[in-house]
Amino acid sequence: MSIEVQNITKLYGTQKALNEVSFSIGTGEIVGFLGPNGAGKSTMMKILTCYIPQSEGTAKVCGIDTQEDSIAIRKKVGYLPEHNPLYLEMYVKEYLAFMAGIHKADKARIPEMIRKTGLEPEQHKKLGQLSKGYRQRAGLAAALLHDPEVLILDEPTTGLDPNQLVEIRNLIKDIGREKTVMLSTHIMQEVEVLCNRVIIINNGSIVTDRSTEMLTELMGDRIYLVEFDKATTASQLKKVEGIKQVEDVGGGKKWQITAINEQDIRTALFQFAVAQNMVVLEMRQKDQKLENVFQKLTRKNEA
Repeated sequence: MSIEVQNITKLYGTQKALNEVSFSIGTGEIVGFLGPNGAGKSTMMKILTCYIPQSEGTAKVCGIDTQEDSIAIRKKVGYLPEHNPLYLEMYVKEYLAFMAGIHKADKARIPEMIRKTGLEPEQHKKLGQLSKGYRQRAGLAAALLHDPEVLILDEPTTGLDPNQLVEIRNLIKDIGREKTVMLSTHIMQEVEVLCNRVIIINNGSIVTDRSTEMLTELMGDRIYLVEFDKATTASQLKKVEGIKQVEDVGGGKKWQITAINEQDIRTALFQFAVAQNMVVLEMRQKDQKLENVFQKLTRKNEA
């Protein structure tokens, strides 16, 4: 495993930021590490990158204990923190050369990293002259310079415009084929597009850890959006077998219908329409978004 975390607890005075957190991440995984503000995401990432020590438990990166050889871990990890620290008076190429020197990385990789992160149009500017999006790209380029085995990204797409988002997502996907990627974000669409697994943390504890596909199954109920050519009533619809709940969303003609125990009620609804001498104009299953699952899990587990 590239990352192994066992019973990690982190105390800030009397406040418990992490409470016996355990998980592991293998090579080739892109894992979304999610949670509300203050849940402990950044704290966990700082422990894995040896910026701060844990209070209890063990953490290993590429088989190396974070409390035994932090320098060896830093050689194997690329880290983009939430608040990207940059030397704003440095030029882009100057900064990357400086970072390559720190990591003892081949400076011949700098043009490749500039190209991969889309920094080419701004490469002759000072970092302080760059937009937020391009500063993020510079930080990502620096994190990739020494060809790390593990990439840890805390809010990597903050400040990027829609076009930049697509480019950076594709880059992260590319990296994730051979390396381990752990990323934190508040953009649920990003997780759905990028990640094959999601860990959700709340109040310092993990509330779920499963594949992205399995996570959406936690919502349980199937919800359908149905439109008839004529108005009907809630009491009539509730007589249809398999219906748990109905909500009028359009003058008695459009309905949001929740099924019992994930039943497929489409046939029953068509039969109902025929019996009522109505035509079904539209019927579709409502997508269960990761955002809904996130809200359900974190609200349910709030202290």
